[in-house]
Amino acid sequence: MKKIIILTFINLFIVTLCFAQPFPSWQAGLLYNWQDTSLTPSWQYDNTYNEIWGVQINGAEIAIIGSTTGTHFFDVTNPTTASQVDFVAGAFTGSSVVHRDYHDYNGYLYVVCDEGNTSTLQIIDINNLPNSVSVVYDSNVLFTKSHNIFIDTATAKLYVCAIKHTNPISFSSAMEVYSLANPVSPTLLYTYNDVGHVHDAYVRNDTAYLNCGNDGLRIMDFSMLGTPLPVQPTLLASLTAYPDAGYNHSGWLNDDGTVYAMLDENHGFDIKLLDVSDFNNITVLSTFNSGVDTNSMAHNAIIKDILLFVSYYHDGLRVFNIADPTNPFQVLYYDTYLPNNHSSYKGAWGVYPNLPSSILISDMQTGLYVFDSALPLNVNNLEQIAGLVFPNPAQNQFTISNNKATSILLYDIFGKRVMQKSLVNSKTILRGNLASGMYFYSLKTKGEIIENGKVIFR
Repeated sequence: MKKIIILTFINLFIVTLCFAQPFPSWQAGLLYNWQDTSLTPSWQYDNTYNEIWGVQINGAEIAIIGSTTGTHFFDVTNPTTASQVDFVAGAFTGSSVVHRDYHDYNGYLYVVCDEGNTSTLQIIDINNLPNSVSVVYDSNVLFTKSHNIFIDTATAKLYVCAIKHTNPISFSSAMEVYSLANPVSPTLLYTYNDVGHVHDAYVRNDTAYLNCGNDGLRIMDFSMLGTPLPVQPTLLASLTAYPDAGYNHSGWLNDDGTVYAMLDENHGFDIKLLDVSDFNNITVLSTFNSGVDTNSMAHNAIIKDILLFVSYYHDGLRVFNIADPTNPFQVLYYDTYLPNNHSSYKGAWGVYPNLPSSILISDMQTGLYVFDSALPLNVNNLEQIAGLVFPNPAQNQFTISNNKATSILLYDIFGKRVMQKSLVNSKTILRGNLASGMYFYSLKTKGEIIENGKVIFR
């Protein structure tokens, strides 16, 4: 009889694990799409549109999308009545335009373009949105073209990547750093040319994660900028050898600064999650992809809470739960570009998930997309649905990601309870004297089981 009970217990767990579908994926809810077929696409990639950005200002949610003609501003506070509220023409426009890029700081939008000898840095005052914007700076005195920009808001520094100058002479820089102490009058602090190319950067508190194309990833300390002495920036770490190492394109750091999502812009190459908690020992925690096609390719990404939002070219919007960075999984998708020729550079270009009520995508051919950010994207609900513990397999401890759980029961493979622990003060479970092997857990709140799962101790 006891054996029957034990087997039944195990079978129930197996049934739960097999049929509860702990890793569901939903199609995102489309709220709004805009495209203007009168605009001229580029001759190189047939893309009319490029980067996406968003701001929340004066109670309004604003989507900002670039095109071959300039910068378009949309009020998407109520997506059902979304509309373009203003437009700023680029200094250089037309079918040769492929790239524009955006970041905002202190009520100003910074705009660059990577084509044309008449391109400029544009600074746009956005404080009057959703009514209108005004250009307060439009000049190539500092530089003419740039591929990407990033603003370290904590230190008021503008990082400008892959720069081309034409005034007064023609030359290039891998990256330049500018002070935004006066937001409408940037001043050059440093020119970084230790590598041949910096495609993109993510910077937090002067620590810069530089995506250096074929030269991999570099992590630099720029805290010396602004000091009276001409001190050089410090190389904190570099990574050139890793799975699917190709053209190191872009990346994003998670909230606690321990995990960096890195994207190599090569067909069929995986996204990488890096453990960057120790610059002396950077490791690859996981590699993963959209699962759509062997030639699928990720372009840009932003981490928000435990979710990684990716503009995935032909595969559109892809969202992954990375609460356990060793075991990411897809939770949301929407294909913005229906043709299936994955060998080209077309589809979703940029993603912006940081507006309160919507997720923004720019598609190179099909324009602006506004998606609902309501459930199932609620982080706590995702954690509950996913049933995550991490790391799994574990060595000496694991952590419960379900914020609603107040206690855990742990059972061995014979159904014997080996642990009961409150989760009120800590979600971390220490292994103690438990032997290596598989264990089953139940999470409870208010005396009711809200989740079952398994964990393995190595």
